Amino acid sequence: MTALAGDSRRTVLVTGAAGQDGQYLVRALRRRGDDVHAAVLPAEREQVPSWCAVQTIDLRHESAVRRLVEEVDPEVVVNLAGQSSVASSWSNPSATVKVNTLTVSHLLDALWHRQDATGSRRVFLQASSAEIFGDAPSAPQDERTPLRPVNPYGASKAAAHLLVESYRVHGLHASNLVLYPHESPLRPVTFVVRKITHGVARIARGRQDVLELGNLEARRDWGWAPDVADAFVRASLVDEPADVVVATGVDHAVGDVARVAFEHVGVHDWRRHVVTSPEHRRRADAGLLVGDPTAAYERLGWRPSVGFEALVRRLVDYDLAVLDGADPDPFED
Repeated sequence: MTALAGDSRRTVLVTGAAGQDGQYLVRALRRRGDDVHAAVLPAEREQVPSWCAVQTIDLRHESAVRRLVEEVDPEVVVNLAGQSSVASSWSNPSATVKVNTLTVSHLLDALWHRQDATGSRRVFLQASSAEIFGDAPSAPQDERTPLRPVNPYGASKAAAHLLVESYRVHGLHASNLVLYPHESPLRPVTFVVRKITHGVARIARGRQDVLELGNLEARRDWGWAPDVADAFVRASLVDEPADVVVATGVDHAVGDVARVAFEHVGVHDWRRHVVTSPEHRRRADAGLLVGDPTAAYERLGWRPSVGFEALVRRLVDYDLAVLDGADPDPFED
């Protein structure tokens, strides 16, 4: 997979631009020199930079999606929109499918028809998820691992993943980037790594006494969100579409996150501050999800830039700074 010339200015439409990945990606695309359009819900308008061309839209409406693609006429569409919580997918599975699957169908079809109408190549990139592998028979997982989701979120992402592959067969430059968990200061504290670093910072400052967690033995491949944004930029510049696993290739337990976070604030007997509760365990947890990033290395020239322990420490430092009244920049390297 050969990279295209990287100096051409493009019109890029980023859906879900108000989320963690979207906010890092629009900045990475601007640094490259692209003309960036951010598609967000009306209530999210203020969450994207003022220099973005903001497009307010509900992607569940197919006719609205078609109009958006016709008006913006993007050379590249990156779909980051979606419901991203496994727990929430159990409470409202039908809404999860509508947001995570049907919207992908709308975007793919609109871009495919735009390519046919103009005769110019269009690129579609989908934020797929390691949850599509679910109860994977082995680890690490790669692009050949069978799809075996174990929750509605994973199933909705698997269906979207297959839609992308089907449009690729019919001539659209469409690729899935299979993302493993990735963190940043923008990640909501409802996600376990941010919950831990936020709680540890509060304990270090005397704001709370204990941290309630679920399964300390659950293992994941955690990466850095700005690295994921870099992978999308690189994938948008290659001349042949393909699905690519974006991961660090190293797994850690939830307990490892807690240990590193507590040790960073000088607490070594960290277990006395942690309470495990069945309420925080997932109804059906996926197996060992750790990705094989070989294809990302070879096809995209991509490498993770922040290791696990550095990632956890950065987030603890950010949370401490906020508690101390500072206004840290989440986009600062």
